[in-house]
Amino acid sequence: MSASAATAPAVLVIAGSDSSGGAGLARDLRTLESQGVEALIALTAVTAQSDSRLWAVHPVPPELIRAQILSALESRSVGAVKIGMLGTAAAVEAVAESLPRERDVPLVLDPVLRSSSGGELLDEAGRRAMQERLFPMTTLLTPNIPEAARLCGGQPQAGSDTATRLAWAAQLLARGPRAVLIKGGHAAGTEAADLLARADGTREWLSSARLAGTLRGTGCALASAIAAGLARGQALGEACWNARRYVLDLLAGIT
Repeated sequence: MSASAATAPAVLVIAGSDSSGGAGLARDLRTLESQGVEALIALTAVTAQSDSRLWAVHPVPPELIRAQILSALESRSVGAVKIGMLGTAAAVEAVAESLPRERDVPLVLDPVLRSSSGGELLDEAGRRAMQERLFPMTTLLTPNIPEAARLCGGQPQAGSDTATRLAWAAQLLARGPRAVLIKGGHAAGTEAADLLARADGTREWLSSARLAGTLRGTGCALASAIAAGLARGQALGEACWNARRYVLDLLAGIT
């Protein structure tokens, strides 16, 4: 490792692979490199998927997930942790048992429930375990509207309503995260608005004109870019805004 790499901020990424390269660890690593941040990784699952189909999922044994996290943390200190696909309740437990207990290490949790092609990526037992074990450790939870609806027992189409999203944010915050960012990309309208809600009661809308393009892995990119910003010492709101600009540039084909 070079001296410059050794002094750069680092993010521990805990996520699954995507054989298409569009999402998962591949997208996380490209994002972190673009932000000038080093990456340590722990693989939770190997997936075979394309833009239109989830072919197969092979979970990594929980003892290997645990060993990856512990060895990564032994290698160097991290400025933030980003969690993506977990897959199973056993994986959730392994992650929860292995993460640093210090709340001063920011944790960004992207609650990946389904692939963009429609396949299940976290079973019901895993969703319960994630909420019970990881939500209380989370600095920022980043669900999209369908994920927020599923976690709150609502309907995704209701997510275009401002009051509904505020209610979902309150429900999710009550389960332990310090803050929730409900992404508005799946809502209707000419503007795409993300809701940043904090446990202290503050609410902020991050809005921009909706772009026509679509791209797999934007949720991974956003969460990883936020984690990179937090690892570099940015405040939460600043990290969210900067990450959002990065994703908009991706959608516009700029980066």
